[in-house]
Amino acid sequence: MLIGAAGVGRPASASDSLVASGAVVEKLAGDFTFLEGPVADAAGNVYFTDVREGRIHRWSTDGTLTTVAEGTGGANGLAFDRDGNLLACAGGARKLVSFGNPAEGAAGEPAVLAERWEGNRLNSPNDLWIDPAGGVYFTDPSYGAPAEALEQDGEHVYYLSQDRSELIRVTDDLTKPNGIIGSLDGKILYVASTQPRETYAFDVGEDGRLSGKRVFAAQGSDGVTLDERGNLYLTWVDGVTIYSPAGQKLESIAVPEWPANVAFGGADHSTLFITARTGLYAVPMRVRGAGR
Repeated sequence: MLIGAAGVGRPASASDSLVASGAVVEKLAGDFTFLEGPVADAAGNVYFTDVREGRIHRWSTDGTLTTVAEGTGGANGLAFDRDGNLLACAGGARKLVSFGNPAEGAAGEPAVLAERWEGNRLNSPNDLWIDPAGGVYFTDPSYGAPAEALEQDGEHVYYLSQDRSELIRVTDDLTKPNGIIGSLDGKILYVASTQPRETYAFDVGEDGRLSGKRVFAAQGSDGVTLDERGNLYLTWVDGVTIYSPAGQKLESIAVPEWPANVAFGGADHSTLFITARTGLYAVPMRVRGAGR
């Protein structure tokens, strides 16, 4: 699938595009069930989840595909903390967990970081972002959980403190919070919703609490990521859409399957990896991932 395919937005000229000149979206691997949660380690190896199969896979910088964890409790969104530990939103198990550092060996039984708020079980943790201080923001919609099993009074965003001792609820007026990520300086938190289909921006306080909610983009999203310029990447039915930090729509990337999530990886962190239903895709970019 070519970048800028018919019906897909593109910049005024090819020289303005964030996609590498002449690049195409390439399918790297397929025959999965429902891919999600891509994240790269420091070396650029990309980890991603096959949610319904309960597996975490790794696409190495040398093009090798391996399975690094099974029986993950429906792991969805992934993130690495500053110590190299792989954190996951185990939506099926209704927990936020850590699989430890993959560089130190095969993943064992995950450590539970959060599973209850005010004594009640979480809904179905979906996606997460680790802030500069090491605290963890995560979304908790109710995908896949029967209504009668839910113990929370809605679908919210939570913040787990750096020392993992305190879990606080930081939103109370969202319907279907999904993808989540912070700005380059950590002062703004972006939360994408699928109902309504909007992406919001919040100001982040020193205690991790949020304020100043506003609509950043009139587009919902499943997964999200940022590049080194602070541009925000959103996913929906027809592909990946890129917005500037000011909320201006820059361009879109067509993808053969409905993309669920995106992340930068590869040896130089300038390849955009896309998890799209049954396939893992990638496209070279002119920018690197945030913080690289």
